[in-house]
Amino acid sequence: MALLCALLGCLLAAWHGGPSLGLPLGPGGARRAPPAVGQFWHVTDLHLDPTYHITDDHTKVCASSKGANASNPGPFGDVLCDSPYHLILSAFDFIKNSGQEASFMIWTGDSPPHVPVQELSTDTVISVIANMTTTVRSLFPNLQVFPALGNHDYWPQVNFQKCFKDFTIGLTSKVYNAVANLWKPWLDEEAIDTLRKGGFYSQKVSTNLNLRIISLNTNLYYGPNIVTLNKTDPANQFEWLENTLNISQQNKEKVYVIAHIPVGYLPSSKSTTAMREYYNEKLIDIFRKHSSIIAGQFYGHTHRDSIMVLLDKKVKSVLEKQTNNPGVRLFQYDPRDYKLLDMLQYYLNLSDANLKEESNWKLEYVLTQTYDIEDLQPKSLYGLAKQFAMPDSKQFIKYYNYFFVSYDSSAICSGKCKAYQICAIMGLDQISYVDCLKQYYIKHNL
Repeated sequence: MALLCALLGCLLAAWHGGPSLGLPLGPGGARRAPPAVGQFWHVTDLHLDPTYHITDDHTKVCASSKGANASNPGPFGDVLCDSPYHLILSAFDFIKNSGQEASFMIWTGDSPPHVPVQELSTDTVISVIANMTTTVRSLFPNLQVFPALGNHDYWPQVNFQKCFKDFTIGLTSKVYNAVANLWKPWLDEEAIDTLRKGGFYSQKVSTNLNLRIISLNTNLYYGPNIVTLNKTDPANQFEWLENTLNISQQNKEKVYVIAHIPVGYLPSSKSTTAMREYYNEKLIDIFRKHSSIIAGQFYGHTHRDSIMVLLDKKVKSVLEKQTNNPGVRLFQYDPRDYKLLDMLQYYLNLSDANLKEESNWKLEYVLTQTYDIEDLQPKSLYGLAKQFAMPDSKQFIKYYNYFFVSYDSSAICSGKCKAYQICAIMGLDQISYVDCLKQYYIKHNL
């Protein structure tokens, strides 16, 4: 099921310390208490498949199955197919009618389906992104949305040769121009300008002016992107990012970083980063340098529910046939300093929804209650990670079940599988990741 890696996603917290922002001044200089909690939604990896339809020939239910037999197709989709529009609309309808008040939404990319290259084109990709943008705007006309581009938001999706060659010769990408026009209602002129040039931008949240969203184009660093091979700073994004973070530091802003391709190591395989290792190390260095103002990072791409903790270099320790149910998540934060407080994960039991031909989105878990931790700050997540690493950890069993959004409670992850998971959570750079695996192998005789 391609829908929603946070319709699922990766949450990254950096361990840092520093002064918090003061309460805003009210009339007469009095301190004005902010709302007790702020909230925002995170959706990602919608992967709309317009070809999805119910037919007796299960090899032809959807183009995204690439001829494989759909296992149990119904009105809300099938685990071997990308998302039918009915499923995406169901998710957004749930968000709209959930009764949860949110300040904004982040949307971390990948609207088109996983289909053979010849079945898409740049115009088709743009049309799918436009469809999803129109859907979001029509359902949430008063909500500020911060999008990021995913690797499937280009054509072709694999080698990027066509979609990035325009940029390398000094012209603007057709995709960049298209999304800049589509997303104008949500972004200011400066953000639109950098989006049009390089696919990235930054902007303050209109309801939280001390909070800045930085939307990175980490597709520039994706392994299959041969156009950026051997380039030290594609599109000058590293330079722009450092400058933007320096300005935010001077202005006493807090920052949420959003992107599609995540930093760190993939939790389901050994020693594999989602982006090229050089770019991963570079980003990790920048994030560590500015950890005092980066209050959270949010990614898509992996189609799994996972967390990561970025430790300071001086800290040495350990601490993301399979598919998943669709899910959406709501983050809660402190409006005074934008620290992340909690996360509510909602999901749709796809088999049950197809059987009953109606969607019943449910609360899957509340992170702090499920794991008995105080908040989503790095110290809390670090303590949780240490619990995960313990032999026969019940906390890790729960985590691995939620990793697939309660799709298969019988799934077991032990031995090297668990080592890859644990070290992907905390070993985001090469040195800490390799050291984590060594320590885990020795401790558990693997």
